[in-house]
Amino acid sequence: MSETGAEKATGSRSMPDWEKRFRAPRVSLPDWAEDAPGRSLFVSNATGTYELYAWDRETGSQRQVTDRANGTTDGVLSPDGEWIWWFNDKDGDEFGVWMRQPFAGGPDEPAVPGLDASYPAGLALGRDGGPVVVGRSTDEDGTTIHVVPAAAADPVEVYRHRESAGVGDLSHDGTLIAVEHTEHGDAMHSALRVIRPDGSTVAELDDTKGGSVELGLEVLGFAPVAGDTRLLVGHQRRGRWEPMVWDVASGEESDLDLGLPGDVSAEWYPDGSALLVAHGFEARGELFRYDLASRELERIETPAGSVSGATARPDGTVEYMWSSAAEPPVVRSTSGGVVLDPPGMKAPRSVPVEDVWVEGPGGRVHALVQRPAGASGPLPTVFEVHGGPTWHDSDSFAAGPAAWVDHGYAVVRVNYRGSTGYGREWTDALKHRVGLIELEDIAAVREWAVTSGLADPDRLVLAGGSWGGYLTLLGLGTQPEAWAVGLAAVPVADYVTAYHDEMEALKAMDRTLLGGTPEEVPERFAASSPLTYVDRVKAPVYISAGVNDPRCPIRQVDNYVNRLAERGAVHEVYRYDAGHGSLVVDERIKQVSLELDFAARHLPEQRTS
Repeated sequence: MSETGAEKATGSRSMPDWEKRFRAPRVSLPDWAEDAPGRSLFVSNATGTYELYAWDRETGSQRQVTDRANGTTDGVLSPDGEWIWWFNDKDGDEFGVWMRQPFAGGPDEPAVPGLDASYPAGLALGRDGGPVVVGRSTDEDGTTIHVVPAAAADPVEVYRHRESAGVGDLSHDGTLIAVEHTEHGDAMHSALRVIRPDGSTVAELDDTKGGSVELGLEVLGFAPVAGDTRLLVGHQRRGRWEPMVWDVASGEESDLDLGLPGDVSAEWYPDGSALLVAHGFEARGELFRYDLASRELERIETPAGSVSGATARPDGTVEYMWSSAAEPPVVRSTSGGVVLDPPGMKAPRSVPVEDVWVEGPGGRVHALVQRPAGASGPLPTVFEVHGGPTWHDSDSFAAGPAAWVDHGYAVVRVNYRGSTGYGREWTDALKHRVGLIELEDIAAVREWAVTSGLADPDRLVLAGGSWGGYLTLLGLGTQPEAWAVGLAAVPVADYVTAYHDEMEALKAMDRTLLGGTPEEVPERFAASSPLTYVDRVKAPVYISAGVNDPRCPIRQVDNYVNRLAERGAVHEVYRYDAGHGSLVVDERIKQVSLELDFAARHLPEQRTS
């Protein structure tokens, strides 16, 4: 059988499967304009860099909206579908301004000329020339929220606070603004305030006070109906995330106890009569429709796996992004078929995950395990540690773990204490002994992996990115006998320096996690900092870092690397011109290649009996 022209051009026949998974064209779940549902916006890597694309569903035409060296993923459609707003930072530093471009194409222009560059803290666009609400975060000002009353008007500041906050939503008629804030100083548990465009307060909701534990709230969205003052809110009152309806005018709260065991989120159907409910439980996801009048919950059929996003269309159909560990992501519709199917090579399948539950010091720990098809242990094993920490690994497709499986490794992903998806107590267990708590759970799963015969104890790799990179470096120093190789991407390496250099919102999170600043609780920062234990590291270490990263800044990485160099420790460091990761496909492939090569060179040979 001869090669097709596309295969000749890309060399896809000779390309290894792991690389195909990165290069295969992908699309995000399309956003759509509320008052012009035929106009959509999505993200794709079709050019080799993740960029924004406009899609006119009525004509079928698609066009690339942004074209920047380091990619663009943050974009919003105006309700009338006439404008595309996108965030313009510099080389991935996340610090910039909002730009806008006509949906049909044309030059970009500053969306709010009166506002200087900042980190984004939410955006809400009004209808028919109504207000625009822009959230900003800077080291100097903390969080500020600004309202642009009408086109060409100057922005007016309506909110300011030192602690983290953000724009939650704008009501359908533009008269109410929902704000999430942490003025009480706990960045993990937000309270809500609804204000008018002049900044005056309409209503407050705060679950952080009056109880033995602090509970969080989140804005899920105003009802999409003119004059409707109902706000959909996420709460933790029963120990996990669930939705309720809060009428901000009357103060009435309508509890929605749906009887689902996991975390529940929701969004409105376009007519406001029902909710699209997303339920996550034990690393899988499913969808439901909840009728507000009859209070009936109806399951929406989706395949087993994970639903990473969903939206209800005006005709009542639901579009959703689905994948599993074995099957690549696809945007499906309940009307049948695939919503967007980009041309080009298709990502090869991987292997399914196995669920493992291990008794840990804080309760049962859930881990997801993948191994090469037909392989028997003991195998070289990568513990791929997720970031966040308020995140969790799921039965969803991931090209990175699949690459390790292709090269003969087992992969273990641990939803340690601090992860989401297992209830509020599991997530909130992280405070004060930051890093050390997560590593206790990882150690318990490591013990299982070795004693069960899955993992070769002499060929264990600890790896991760962001918070996972932090836990990798901390684990190499606090558990030096446990790991043969460490691979840390965009990590926290020197916690004190990272605190002083990072973006303001993360400073607030660190104060919450550790109970203060480095000057107020120096012993906690020291106990949780990889730099404290760098002289105990025995395993070869590979570190990759973006030079423009505002989350895990480069100076603190250099401090750690310099200490490794001073003691002659085996290490390699790769710096690249981007921020907290890369949106360029070639760069992602290069980084995975370097990690695979480093592990292959430094892991010992398998022992023979």
